[in-house]
Amino acid sequence: MSYDYLFKYIIIGDTGVGKSCLLLQFTDKRFQPVHDLTIGVEFGARLVSIDGRPIKLQIWDTAGQESFRSITRSYYRGAAGALLVYDITRRETFNHLASWLEDARQHANPNMTIMLIGNKCDLAHRRAVSKEEGEQFAKENGLLFLEASARTAQNVEEAFIKTAAKILQNIQEGVFDVSNESFGIKVGYGRPQGQSGARDGTVSQSGGCCN
Repeated sequence: MSYDYLFKYIIIGDTGVGKSCLLLQFTDKRFQPVHDLTIGVEFGARLVSIDGRPIKLQIWDTAGQESFRSITRSYYRGAAGALLVYDITRRETFNHLASWLEDARQHANPNMTIMLIGNKCDLAHRRAVSKEEGEQFAKENGLLFLEASARTAQNVEEAFIKTAAKILQNIQEGVFDVSNESFGIKVGYGRPQGQSGARDGTVSQSGGCCN
């Protein structure tokens, strides 16, 4: 399957916030209620369509435990986008965001696009962090923001695609030197220039999975 660009993503955040479940919902459209703790790093990929352009997302799902932080840090390098995840039902996962963000700023390229995700919004009755707090943190730190649910798939598609749309916008505005793969962007091959239109298995930016 040919594509215009390949974007590398990293998913970060405390253990148990649903990082692996978000990835699985996005790549396989399924929810796995019982998921083993991620050891080190797991990987997923999917082709999407942004403004009619096929983009391949290569996604690294990292372990949230402190003991794996050094491994996680090595994956910041060469990531064009990051999904920073917390659990809206666990206040401590929100409190740790500043530490994760500091790591990202320190080890990633300065133009990496970061999407803050408040996961498990299907558990609103157990909410410990308000949506306004999430929005405020994102605004203060220049992040994109969505609340999502890996269980119901709400906003999962949007989270990955809006991040890709922002990266593509940055490319078009000349923020990245796309010939330098250390930015986590790779120019695709095998696709005639000027050809547009989504391929099978792609999703369009406007195609939402929920209301």
